[in-house]
Amino acid sequence: MDIQQFRYGADNLGYLVYSENSCIAIDPGAWEEMAKFAKEKNIPIDIVTNTHTHADHTQGNNALLKKTNARFIDCTSLSHGQILDLKDETGLEVMLTPGHTMDSLCFKGAGFVVTGDTLFNATVGNCFSGDLESFFNSLKLLMALPGDTLVYAGHDYVLEAVKYARIIEPDNPDLSGYASSYNPAHVVSRLSDELKVNPYLRFDALSMIERLKEKNLPKETPFQRFSSVMEVF
Repeated sequence: MDIQQFRYGADNLGYLVYSENSCIAIDPGAWEEMAKFAKEKNIPIDIVTNTHTHADHTQGNNALLKKTNARFIDCTSLSHGQILDLKDETGLEVMLTPGHTMDSLCFKGAGFVVTGDTLFNATVGNCFSGDLESFFNSLKLLMALPGDTLVYAGHDYVLEAVKYARIIEPDNPDLSGYASSYNPAHVVSRLSDELKVNPYLRFDALSMIERLKEKNLPKETPFQRFSSVMEVF
C-alpha cells in the first residue's frame, strides 16, 4: 500500500491510496492529475470517496467518476472500522471522527492516516458542528495511533499554524525543527511530532495548562476553569 498526495485550489490536498492492482481516490479535487497518475502506474481507480461532504473536498467526484470506471462510496454511508478493499492489500480502515462536521472521517492505512479537516499538520479544523466534545474524542482517537503514523491532512495550513502555535506556546523548543522540515511539495508530519507542537493536541501538557491558567483565570478563583483536559481543549 502506498499513498500519493495531490494539491489543488489554494491549499487543498487530496490523495490516491494504491496497491499494485487498485486505487482509492480521497477528496479528488485534483481529478485530472489523479487520473493521469493512475494511468501511468497502470492501476485502475476503483473507489472514489471523501473525508467529509464540504464542497471543496467533493468537487472532483463527478469528473473522476466519469473519467474512470470507479464506484462512488458516499462517506456518510461508511461505518467505524469498515475496510475499503485494495484487492491485494489489507485495505483502508475507516475512522469516524465527528467534530469539524458530524460526517467527518479519517482513513487509516499502513503507517499513515488521511485526516481531512479533522487534524491538520500543526493545527486542527474549525468545529463547524458545534460539538466540541465529539471533536475532542475524535482527536483522542487519532492521538492513540502509533507515534510514527504519518499524518496526511486535507489542507496545507502549516506556516500559518506554526505562527499561531508560537503565539500560544512561545517557549516550545520543538517548533523550530518542525517548521524547518515543512515541504510544500509533500505536506506530512509524524503523529509523535504533532503531539509535541500542535497546541490542540497538547491539552494535557503541563506547560500548556499552566500557561492557560495564567492567562485566563481570575486571580481570586485560581485553577477553577481548567478542572479537566476537556476544558483546556
